[in-house]
Amino acid sequence: MNLDHIIPESLILVKVLEAANTGIVITDNLLPDNPIIFCNPAFEEISGYSRAEIIGHNCRFLQDQDRDQQARFTIKQALAAGKNCVVEIRNYNKQGKLFYNELHISAVKDASGQITHFIGIQNDISKRKKAEHALEMNFKEIEQKVAERTQMLQQSEEYLSSIVETIRESLIVMDKNYYVLSANQHFLNTFKVSLNDTKGKQLYELGNGQWNIPELKTMMEEILPNNNPVLDYEVEYEFPHIGSKLMLLNAHRVELEGQFKDRILLAIEDITERKAIEQRKDDFLSIASHELKTPLTTVVGYMQMIQRLMPENASDKFRTVVNKTGSYVGRLNQLLSELLDVSRIQSGNIELHKEPFDFDKMILDTIEGIQSASPCHQITIKGKTGICYYGDESHLIQVLTNLISNAIKYSPESNIVEVHISRVSNFIKVSVKDHGMGIKEEELKKIFQRFYRVGEIQKNYPGMGIGLYICEQIIKNHQGTLWAESKPGTGALFSFTLPLNPTKS
Repeated sequence: MNLDHIIPESLILVKVLEAANTGIVITDNLLPDNPIIFCNPAFEEISGYSRAEIIGHNCRFLQDQDRDQQARFTIKQALAAGKNCVVEIRNYNKQGKLFYNELHISAVKDASGQITHFIGIQNDISKRKKAEHALEMNFKEIEQKVAERTQMLQQSEEYLSSIVETIRESLIVMDKNYYVLSANQHFLNTFKVSLNDTKGKQLYELGNGQWNIPELKTMMEEILPNNNPVLDYEVEYEFPHIGSKLMLLNAHRVELEGQFKDRILLAIEDITERKAIEQRKDDFLSIASHELKTPLTTVVGYMQMIQRLMPENASDKFRTVVNKTGSYVGRLNQLLSELLDVSRIQSGNIELHKEPFDFDKMILDTIEGIQSASPCHQITIKGKTGICYYGDESHLIQVLTNLISNAIKYSPESNIVEVHISRVSNFIKVSVKDHGMGIKEEELKKIFQRFYRVGEIQKNYPGMGIGLYICEQIIKNHQGTLWAESKPGTGALFSFTLPLNPTKS
């Protein structure tokens, strides 16, 4: 990556930053929220996030919900004062695993003394912190706790064993070489095998080799050394004795009080019927949407004709009824269009018609159209990209329209909506901020799910909860990332990034 447009350093320095085995990030203090504009491979490895998931975010995303650390306040004071600082802070990687970070922050100033960037040097000190915590315990406390935990472990094993046998899901425990140590009764019943047919056999030898899948093998090999679980891996197979089934696999390293680290728990769920039900539901939505769209299009045409041919001496009551009817018909037409979009996304038939277009003009034109329809709200725009972007302009207009319309809709007591666009490294970043009701932390991660609606919003505002789902899918199809930040009562900030040089899919 060429950083000459960020910090005028030599190419050798850039190579040094890329090759460093400590995590390095650079943030742009001249852009709102001080976003990350550079990260080296070591930082990607420490955090578990890819570069595309890092660029454009503020560094605070690494603290997840653990925001009340003293170290964060120290950092905030140092940034405000433009001073260097060194802190130890708790961070969480992409899998949600805690790691301790020794963070060195340095300010970069231009010739006039203005702070333009901050450089963060990251060192993972989790092992050191773990050793320090261990040394804080004296021998007597350790001895006592070992005795207590040994007893608890014995009780827990018996307790867990009884629970495992009652779980309505197939479970097997394997050793480090993937030989089966135990299997619960549900596994034996589901696959119609005995314990003798299973225990002591390697996973890949079970049945007629239905688990002998190269991709699955690769993922299983990462569980013990790197603690990387297998999550929601689907296997469709003609299983012996039970026929064609779709199975969902989840595998994790087993740890009980620090023991049995060389064991793997594999959970197998039969999702054949669930997938069939979901497919029938999607088929119904698709058929219903298409069938309703044709007569509705005719109704829309007749309504437009009625509005054009309305007699001049028509009563105010008649005009009101016609206008309201036209409004509701338009709303129904929009809902059906969204359902059709969902249907296309679920079936994998969403089409992107990519062409080069002036990105800044698209933003301005879209905001101008929304502004004229919402005169009571003030939509401000800051920044520019100066980029001719290659993408599906109509779909990106749909995303921006949805985000701004939501900001207006869910801000009943505020009339300000802020839009910011910028180029961050080799990405375009767009943010839409409102000062409305905000979203609770526990609901923030669910808002992009299909048909999910926030509790309080569901009570007071109509809708089906598919707008943000469609937006996220459109951005994903452009190889971008869409995310949200919010707290109740403080409004919400929705942002997305689009790569300027997407990889060919």
